Order: sequence, then C-alpha cells, then structure tokens
Amino acid sequence: MRSLVWFRGKDLRVADHGPLAEAAASGEVLPLFVLDPYFFEPARARELPHRMQFLRDSLLALEANLARLGSRLQVVPGRSVEVVARLAALWKVDQVLAHRWVEPFAQERDRRVAAALEREGIAFRLFEGTTLLPPGSVRNGQDAMFRVFTPFSRSCAVKLDAGSLRPAPRALPPWPADVPQPGVPVPSLQELGLDRNPLLLPGGEKAARARLKAFVQGPLADYGGDRDRMDRPGTSRLGADIKFGTLSVRTVWQAAATAGDTARPFLNELLWREFSHHLLAEWPELLERPFRAGFTGFPWREDEATWRAWTEGRTGYPVVDAAARQLLAEGFVHNRARMVAASFLTKHLLLDYRRGEAHYLRWLTDGDWAPNNAGWQWSAGCGCDAQPWFRIFNPLAQGLKFDPEGAYVKRWVPELAELPASQVHEPWKAPEALRRRLDYPGPIVDHALARARFLATAKDHLARPEA
Repeated sequence: MRSLVWFRGKDLRVADHGPLAEAAASGEVLPLFVLDPYFFEPARARELPHRMQFLRDSLLALEANLARLGSRLQVVPGRSVEVVARLAALWKVDQVLAHRWVEPFAQERDRRVAAALEREGIAFRLFEGTTLLPPGSVRNGQDAMFRVFTPFSRSCAVKLDAGSLRPAPRALPPWPADVPQPGVPVPSLQELGLDRNPLLLPGGEKAARARLKAFVQGPLADYGGDRDRMDRPGTSRLGADIKFGTLSVRTVWQAAATAGDTARPFLNELLWREFSHHLLAEWPELLERPFRAGFTGFPWREDEATWRAWTEGRTGYPVVDAAARQLLAEGFVHNRARMVAASFLTKHLLLDYRRGEAHYLRWLTDGDWAPNNAGWQWSAGCGCDAQPWFRIFNPLAQGLKFDPEGAYVKRWVPELAELPASQVHEPWKAPEALRRRLDYPGPIVDHALARARFLATAKDHLARPEA
C-alpha cells in the first residue's frame, strides 16, 4: 500500500497522528504539505503575521521530525484542490489520508479534492483528530445538537474515552526511488514578507510538549483561580499548539486529566473548544450570521474613530487598551481581557461583533475559526449559550478585581506605569499635573451612558415581532 499523508496545518506533529500511523502500518508513506496561496502568498501572509510565523516554525519542525524518522516532507506550492490529486496520480498512490476539518470552506475543499481523486480511482480517507469526539456524535435526547454548553459537556464526559494515544512511528520507510520529489524549501519569513516577532511563542512539537509539561507541573494546580488573573501566568498558553496540532487535543486532555479534580476547570475549557467545533459543524452559517435569529439586522453603529481607538488601544479604559496592545504585540490576549475587550466593543461602542471577530482572527497566533466565532458571539449575547445580552462588563470593576495592582495594565500601557495601584485603572482620577504628563486619552465613552444606550437599543430591537 502506498499512502499520501496530507498534512494540512492543524496536525503538524508525528505523535498521535492517525493518518501517519495508519500509513506507516500499511506500507510506503509519502508526506505532503501544500503551500496554498490562500495563506502563503506574501500579501495574504502579511495579513496573518503571527499565525504564519508560528505555522512556518512548526512546519520546519515537522520537516525535521519526519527526516529523523527516515522520510521526507514534500513542500509543494499551489492550490490544494489542484496539487493533491495531481501528485497522488503522479506518485501512483493507493490512498490519500488526512485529518478532517469542520470549517465550511474546508468542507468544500475536501469535496473538490475527493471528486478529483475519485476520477483517478484513488481513495480519500479523513480521520478525526482535531476534536476530542467526532463533530455530530454528541446529541441530546431528540437526536439534535445541544444548544447549551453544560448538558453538552456532561454528555461529552459520558462519551469521552480518549483511549491510548498513538505513539509516533519508530521509523518511516524512505522516499521511494521511483517517485519524483517536487518539493521546495519552506519559505523564509522574508519570502513571506514578514519580520520575525520575538514575542511570539516558538512553534513545533518539541516546544509544544515542553509547554504542556510546564503547565501540568505548575499553573494547572491553581488554574481554577489564577486563570482569571490578568497579572499572573495562570493560563496554559497551549492555544496555538492545539490550533496547529503540534499537540493533539487528546494529548492535552490526557496529560491534564492526570492531575485529578484540580484539572476540572481546565478540562472544561477544552470542552468549550469542543462545543465550538460541534456548533460550527452543525451550523456552518455561524461564521456569517448570529446564532440567535433575533440579532439579525441588529443596528450596530458605524464609527471609524471609535473602532480605531479600540484596535489601537486608545479608548481611555486601561484593561481594554492593554488587551488591544497585547494582541498586536504578541498575538495573544489573556482570556479575561478578551472578554472585557469584546464586551466593550459590542456593548459600550455598539460596534458589530463580526468586526472584532475578524480583527482577532487576523492577529491571534491561536486564531481558529470555531472558538473565535463562539467567543465573540458569546460576548455579544447573540451566540449559542451566550451570556445574557443585558450583561455588560464594567472595565473598571474587572480591572480592580483581576489586575488589582495594575501589573497587566502597566506592562501593556506603559504611559500609566508611574500611577499607584489605586489610580492605574482610573487614570482620570490622578492629579491634573500628572494626567497632563501621561499622554493617555480620557475615556471615549461614559460607562453608565454607554451601558444605558446598549440596553435601550437591544431591548428595542429584540422586542420586534420577528425577533
């Protein structure tokens, strides 16, 4: 059996990799990664700088890992819907193996690839592996997808049996002598039009495993409380590893589960990610419109000045601004700060959640369609099992509670570094002479007035008969 293993950007590893293990057990293995211009054309790569740096680093690591096992990753430029079938025919493979994606554009890609391979008489097999359970397999009593997270998570707990992880192959067969090798080098950052950002986490399977080990041995024990503290390193920082598959989500689940009850809050976060993927698989239109039909046609404002202030971190609300600047600088935002920033955009500024969703997807290193969409719809109050639309985060109260000394704010908004903890979240209360030196704007909206405006707007819109 000759198998083409198509690595696709969410499975950049050799351990617990179903297609690779299956191919290795069957005979010859031909690993392929396609440099699709959708991501790798320089103009496109510059739009996704943090993701592309992490992806490139992880691709180089995968290439090295496969070489150590005796194989060779063929990195081939072109459109996936054309390259895969062409090479599969040229290489005379019996089957093409890959991991399944849930995104609607990926479903269409796979439909077209499957049709092209069928014309060549080549089997196309998709494996589960980007989620803990196959999307569509967790159903309620009416055989429908859950609309509320808690019963979904309980049903997952009943069904979930991660089982034994597939180890990395001990060795892989060498590249067949009769098969052409059209691969090119992995493009440099310069070829992609990017400069290296030293603040990003390093990609690759080895770095991912080191992060997982450090988290399980350290912050996991206090995750239940520290995950909300913006001033503490209490989160896992494994988001990009799970998104790009340098670790399988099953590997992360099993490693964390060994900690027992202290791991429950973290495992619940993995189940929220699971929920988001199952939602998108069930309702692919979620990437285009709100889950709650009543929010269709919601009267979001058009205000470029406030939009720019939010994206650049100049709203005058320190936690909101710190989140904006952290995103641009290191492709990561603490989850508590993400929620505060998202609530502020949609409810204080009354700007469309889809603009925030797209902005975060562009800049997050771990930007992934399903969880990013679910998080933004949750914050806006229009998603599946979202926070109530009338719940509005108070940025001041959130800062005082979860960044009490102002360490998070002072790191990302250094203009406020000389303020004492009692004033860092309320710089407008500092003495006038000090305020003039800060080079920091006053609040672009009044919290109470903005809150009242959103509540009135939402109440009026949702009271419509068609809502």
